[in-house]
Amino acid sequence: MEESSQGSFVTTINEDYEAICWGCGLNLVLPSYAPVFKCGWCGAITNQNPVRPETKSFGLRRFRDRCFVVILAVFMLFVICGGIWAAYPVLFSISLACGIFHSVTTACLAISTLSTFILVAFKCAGKPTNILYGTHPGVGNGALNNYTFCNYCSKPKSPRTHHCRTCGMCVLDMDHHCPFIGNCVGAGNHKHFIAFLISAVTSTIYAAVMCVYSLIHILPPMENGAAYASDVAHVAHGNSLSILRVVKNIFLTYIANAVFISVRSLVLVYLFVASVSVAIGLSVLLWQQLSYIYEGKTYLSHLSSQGTEEDGEKSCRNLLTFFGCPHSIERHLPTIRNLRKRHKT
Repeated sequence: MEESSQGSFVTTINEDYEAICWGCGLNLVLPSYAPVFKCGWCGAITNQNPVRPETKSFGLRRFRDRCFVVILAVFMLFVICGGIWAAYPVLFSISLACGIFHSVTTACLAISTLSTFILVAFKCAGKPTNILYGTHPGVGNGALNNYTFCNYCSKPKSPRTHHCRTCGMCVLDMDHHCPFIGNCVGAGNHKHFIAFLISAVTSTIYAAVMCVYSLIHILPPMENGAAYASDVAHVAHGNSLSILRVVKNIFLTYIANAVFISVRSLVLVYLFVASVSVAIGLSVLLWQQLSYIYEGKTYLSHLSSQGTEEDGEKSCRNLLTFFGCPHSIERHLPTIRNLRKRHKT
């Protein structure tokens, strides 16, 4: 308060800023302008500078995903059909029981892989539940705690929900968007995604083993068998130079006899290389997924928790709960935190 030359007083007044909460519709009085604020009644978080939705590249992303899905489906069918064409005449020539056993195994793995792929690709990744918002009488105290408003879907978004710009929807417990299945991985299909990875890794390893087993029976015999046996004997004694020599001799021998290698053998070699490559990549992804589940996190929550002190409870119970195992089994599995406490005491 200041006194002027005419004897009057001038008072400086800090004007409050009014804003409307999207969650309950109440007019809130803020001490100053805040781009992001939380309602004291419903707990909703309002962002007054929302990001404008971008829909320009939506169609291109969806087209990309469709191409990846077609490529993956064609590859799986090629491995199944190509493996049957190339390997099973050889297996049936060995014995009828061997051929029948591997036929049944292949059918089970193929059905398992294709069915889980269809489920994870076409099942909804996790649709958030509809919740009332915008009216004060209907929204209770703390009913929208830490909820935000999705400007893409024009709906409330819980802390466990993320919006996928490729799918064009909010996904509950979203882990990531996988272009190879053309869908997000979330609460609705996360189990099917893990089952697909396990089935795919098992199938590719089995295909690689069968390719090697069939190649042993149809490839032409190597020359200089005595020298090869001598090198193998040195390998048995742990000589690293002999290992390299054996690999070199095998490679050069089959390259020299490449003219005599049939089309069936070439298909088996390609299937072996492709199966091993895919098995390694999917095994790494499967291990990463199981590690996040063990920590009680998703991939997105892991990224958001980096650089903070937030740490989930690492426990085998998280894995059992994820796969829907009975609670009686969970009681006998101590958590990492409990083990640390016992160790300290």
